[in-house]
Amino acid sequence: MDTRTGLPVVGMVGGGQLARMTHQAAISLGQSLRVLSEKPDDSAALVAADVPIGTHTDLAALREFAKGCDAVTFDHEHVPTEHIEALEAEGVKIFPGSKALVFAQDKGMMRERLAELGAPVPRWARVSSGAEIEAFAQGSWPVVAKATRGGYDGRGVWMVGSREAADDLVSTGISLIAEEKVPLRRELAALVARSPFGQVAAYPVVETVQKDGICVEVIAPAPDLSDERALEAQQLAIDLANALGVVGLLAVELFETEAGIVVNELAMRPHNSGHWTIEGARTSQFEQHLRAVLDYPMGSTALTAPFVVMANVLGGEPGGISIDERLHHLFAADPGARVHLYGKQVRPGRKIGHVTVLGDDLQDVRARAVRAAKWLQEGV
Repeated sequence: MDTRTGLPVVGMVGGGQLARMTHQAAISLGQSLRVLSEKPDDSAALVAADVPIGTHTDLAALREFAKGCDAVTFDHEHVPTEHIEALEAEGVKIFPGSKALVFAQDKGMMRERLAELGAPVPRWARVSSGAEIEAFAQGSWPVVAKATRGGYDGRGVWMVGSREAADDLVSTGISLIAEEKVPLRRELAALVARSPFGQVAAYPVVETVQKDGICVEVIAPAPDLSDERALEAQQLAIDLANALGVVGLLAVELFETEAGIVVNELAMRPHNSGHWTIEGARTSQFEQHLRAVLDYPMGSTALTAPFVVMANVLGGEPGGISIDERLHHLFAADPGARVHLYGKQVRPGRKIGHVTVLGDDLQDVRARAVRAAKWLQEGV
């Protein structure tokens, strides 16, 4: 408890942009988020006041960090499960808990549990040899191979097109699952928040646009999605949050096919598919996550405009005019564009910020968001 304010202290493990934006949301709740950061120049460490330095793989650092927190949460899924279990055994309140978070950490366990719950999933199997991948393919290549742990933003996912490629991948020693290549129409995401009390809030279902395995654009609400399909996706996310015992945000990444929706991935934290909520919803996903962790009543998820589009700003090649000059030009050209930069070093393809645009004409809103992100990335 913060003795100055009388308010509980939330600690977030990880100092990336999700922690940075959660800190921003914490301020309106009277808080300054406590952040465990690996480096003093990490995204959240640049703005938060209470930032112990330590790594998420160091149990001693986690234990020391938790001493000053009423509740601990995460901005990524990479804390070792056994460390979370050890802290829970010592009485630390961790949200989501280890029994839930493991299904976002381990894709094999996720697939097994989703199948038990009857959730729609692709055909899949654990594989440990090229022969097993070939048998799974049943003559229909390519097969999607995924690392069971550690993958994100396209990393840890491979399109395997032959037995030879399968042998090469297995030889790396990575623990793998194989999945069928789903004939998808597009990708969707359903975002919900759940409190320990069991209250649930669901955001409108969004469409996510991927390029080279990285989300580049999010459209809210998903265009041309029937009410029936939207409700199906929201109910699926709510059911999974309840069944898995999630506390905080749950993002359910979905494939939409001609036959219906299929679960692709789960994330139990604020998610890239929900960044649009900062300006585009009455309660941002970051505030909602804090409300859930603190067991506060959930906030409204209503849209603030008919259409909201978020475009990620990726790091471009060095050179050209400065980012400050780019901001000057962007704000002059489009005063309605809202920019969030993460204070990260620029590397080609790295997410360094995002732009959100709102309005009542989807085509115009989408074009403005994409144009703004491209300008900030390339300066042209």
